[in-house]
Amino acid sequence: MTDVFEAQAVLFDLDGVLTDTAAVHRRAWSALFTEFLPTIAPAAAPYTDADYFALVDGKARAAGVRAVLASRGVRVPDGELDDPPGAQTVHGLGNRKNVRFTEIIAGEGVEVFDGSLRLVEALAAAGVAMGVVSSSRNAVLVLDTVGLLDRFAVVIDGVLAHDQHLSSKPAPDTFLTAAQCLGVDPARTVVIEDAVSGVEAGRRGGFEVIGVDRGSGASALWAAGADVVVSDLSELVEDRLGRRGSAVSGEI
Repeated sequence: MTDVFEAQAVLFDLDGVLTDTAAVHRRAWSALFTEFLPTIAPAAAPYTDADYFALVDGKARAAGVRAVLASRGVRVPDGELDDPPGAQTVHGLGNRKNVRFTEIIAGEGVEVFDGSLRLVEALAAAGVAMGVVSSSRNAVLVLDTVGLLDRFAVVIDGVLAHDQHLSSKPAPDTFLTAAQCLGVDPARTVVIEDAVSGVEAGRRGGFEVIGVDRGSGASALWAAGADVVVSDLSELVEDRLGRRGSAVSGEI
């Protein structure tokens, strides 16, 4: 298994990798399209979680809106980034989804995956540089909410990507920007992603990629270019502990 502890740096996606906010995003997207699609395309197939994994997961908010609407043969104007949530535009729909997302976060909080926290703590103890690369415009809010913001030297989120005109995943731009900020070589840096679009982005950027199967499916992550696929990041910590134990016992 890939040894993340030998990497120059590790770049984590946020939603579905560090925090269980991917589940919150799924609920918010479902609420948006379950309400909106019947009003504009009554004959269209209902929105399902399969649409989330195939069309939305890992992408910037506006790109997700466009992808779902296009899959139903629907087009609306892009509008402006600050369109009100009631506007029938790409950005208005995205902002409506975000209102629901923040309502859920405010009411229910955010869960950090135990295995992911174990890995972050182990990497910090080993002196490995870490960053977060997320398409979400709420990444800083979520990291601050769960008390992890100060663990990462770099956070590249949807706000910074927009301001710097970086293409969203599956383009590698955000990961390459994070590596540049950390002063590390992509070829010696590990990307950890749960979304197919994120795995593709890491592969295109020349990174080693670890996929975390939180619902996308291991086969889809392998097909997108993952070097390793795990079901939980604790597996990476256990692998290191196992190799340490073998070394101490003289097996390697």
